[in-house]
Amino acid sequence: MLDARRRQFITLLSGAAAAWPLAARAQHPAMPVIGFLSVRSPGESASVEAAFRKGLSESGFVEGRNVHIAFRWAEGRYDRLPSLAADLVSRQVAVIAALSSPAALAAKAATSTIPVVFNVGVDPVRAGLVPSLNRPGGNVTGVTFLAPALEPKRLGLLREVIPQSDLVAVLLNPNYAAAEVQLKDVQEATRTIGQQTLILTATSDTEIDTAFATLAQQRVGALMVCADPFFDVKRERIVALATRHHVPAIYHSREYVVAGGLLSYGASLTHSYGEAGRYAGRILKGTKPADLPVMQPTKFELAINLKTARMLGLEIPPTLLARADEVIE
Repeated sequence: MLDARRRQFITLLSGAAAAWPLAARAQHPAMPVIGFLSVRSPGESASVEAAFRKGLSESGFVEGRNVHIAFRWAEGRYDRLPSLAADLVSRQVAVIAALSSPAALAAKAATSTIPVVFNVGVDPVRAGLVPSLNRPGGNVTGVTFLAPALEPKRLGLLREVIPQSDLVAVLLNPNYAAAEVQLKDVQEATRTIGQQTLILTATSDTEIDTAFATLAQQRVGALMVCADPFFDVKRERIVALATRHHVPAIYHSREYVVAGGLLSYGASLTHSYGEAGRYAGRILKGTKPADLPVMQPTKFELAINLKTARMLGLEIPPTLLARADEVIE
């Protein structure tokens, strides 16, 4: 009789022990996962990645505490994006943060149900990401910093620094979604101001080197590097080549100026990445992407590296210095 009771007690105890982990799991659901899909590379993206995390934390989510981030880096290879997006979809992540227009288009093609938050430089309506900025509808919304649309403005700023330059080179990536728009805008702007330009293209390290060799042969007086995520990955190489060839250059992001580039003009990337993080957090809390209008930039930053200007033997006009948001000595 005693053995029977003992067996019954042990059986009940074993059953409770087996049931406890199940109950604990029910009380502590798995952390939501955000897929972070980027054309860029880890390491060189540290500042914008930190901005995304900050925005996410401002929405109440901290990685490792109540959210997990699954990073997928294309490292400048646009052709990798579809498979990386498909991988995130197969993992059934809660949200995909698609950082660049190629990444956003890949994510949109991969899923019509998982929310997608983009951070892109292009016009998202024109790119086919959303039907409307105010009412994006569907599962896609995000932030645009309109980088390619500012190429004519950058060209004008470059002329202020190098007014005597007869020939200005423009470096663009023909594989970028906005390349045709960039080229059209640049050509229209140069016709308006009467500036002669040399269009150079590059889609690889070798082609970047070739473009700069051509630039030197043609005795180009200045360079504008068009906004493009691939160039962001290669910015250290591009800035080093501009320095080696002693050519003044303007870029779309202060990241280049911090790396030693002369000038940059554009919306703040850290701000737009932060906004993307905040949107991702709001969606995790239950807001539908269709109810979040696409955010647009309200402030544009001019950054100048005076150390680089001195190395190039240039004197930055006082009027331009007065307008600068950041001057690096």
